[in-house]
Amino acid sequence: MNKGRHLLVVDDHSEIRDLLKRFLEQHGYQVNGARDGREMRQQLARQAVDLIILDLMLPGEDGLTLCRELRASSEVPIIMLTAMGEDTDRIVGLEMGADDYLPKPFNPRELLARIKAVLRRNPEPGLTQAPKEQQQIRFNQWTLDMARRELLDNKGVTISLSTAEFDLLRVFIQHPNRVLSRDQLLDLARGREAQAFDRAIDTLVSRLRRKLEPDSKNPQLIKTIWGGGYMLVADISHVD
Repeated sequence: MNKGRHLLVVDDHSEIRDLLKRFLEQHGYQVNGARDGREMRQQLARQAVDLIILDLMLPGEDGLTLCRELRASSEVPIIMLTAMGEDTDRIVGLEMGADDYLPKPFNPRELLARIKAVLRRNPEPGLTQAPKEQQQIRFNQWTLDMARRELLDNKGVTISLSTAEFDLLRVFIQHPNRVLSRDQLLDLARGREAQAFDRAIDTLVSRLRRKLEPDSKNPQLIKTIWGGGYMLVADISHVD
């Protein structure tokens, strides 16, 4: 299952890089390491990767800066590592576009579970195809391509979505005009394979609104239902 999936560990501690490389290779992954942003860019210039494990505290450019840079040009999944455990740090990491977040110290098996969960949401091409009639779903002026995991506007322009943003939007699309609590959104979007953070849903909703709504401060598509959660207000149709 993991054969050919390529991971990049970006951490300035050689012991952590070596430990994760050995552990993850035992579970069938290809793993390379980088100690900072410069080495990360060199690795990415040589070959594509399926997921990046990115430490927050790096010399020079920190993990948040690198995460922001990656998100500007790529949708490669990112799991952030940090010695910090504050909720604000987790939320900032997700706000920058990270797909998951794990505080140090951590059990390598927990990281492995999170890697598997994120990669399941990014299947290898050809492994998971939606039925043809459900590959493209139109709502309002938008089209969500389920097979390509892309969002298109009414002119056919692709709007960049992170893995977490796509998964949350997919849940809304599958349950239109229905109030969904934060717990329901977490369960449906992420499966609770690992520890979840309820406030992360609010952050992801805000990010989606900025991309989908003409006025994100007065949302008409993804509405807040006070005391309930969120609801996608839209007519859904499948594109033939």
